[in-house]
Amino acid sequence: MTNTLNKRGPGRPRNLELTSQRQEEILATATEVFADRGYASTDVQEIADRLGIAKGTVYHYFPSKEQLFLASVDRGMAGLSRAINEGFDPKTDPIKQIAQAIRAFLQYFDTNADVIELIVQERAEFRDRKKPTYLEHRERNVRPWNELFEALSLNGRFKPINAEQVTQTISNLLYGTIFTTYFARHGQSFESLSNQVLKLVFAGILSESEMANIDKYLEV
Repeated sequence: MTNTLNKRGPGRPRNLELTSQRQEEILATATEVFADRGYASTDVQEIADRLGIAKGTVYHYFPSKEQLFLASVDRGMAGLSRAINEGFDPKTDPIKQIAQAIRAFLQYFDTNADVIELIVQERAEFRDRKKPTYLEHRERNVRPWNELFEALSLNGRFKPINAEQVTQTISNLLYGTIFTTYFARHGQSFESLSNQVLKLVFAGILSESEMANIDKYLEV
């Protein structure tokens, strides 16, 4: 007697959990290979070989090397967003939240340095893209921070500021920090730079009364 329970009929959806797991495996491996070899020198066959699957299976999920690469960058940036959101306590003091978020940003790249390589490669290989992936993610996630900065400015804990300009400046500072530190290759962790970065950020935005107590926002 034929067992029909394990057969997927025409209208039966795929196992979404298994599909998601396979996509994650492919993207994780692709991230490593692209970071190591570069986009132009990477053959999808090598990614498939590392996974022990057919090259056609990779193309089933990602129809081209370009789509696979861009999905890998997107995965990396989505991971950064999760790390930041999970890295601060929404119940704690708002200025402490900012410090925790900046620290989480830097810590993420200590364990995901391959994402830095992908960000750089995307800019080099896909200059015709309207916006690089990291900018898309920044614009998608920045609104709550703009609102927080605006509120802190209005209640006197920050200096009078333009919230959008400040969040953009902080973002540029953070990305500049990871790029210069990574390519200088001094073996210094990104997280170890947290207090240095926070002091620069807070010196520009905290009110005098808050600056007098800056140490409570730093890890000493």
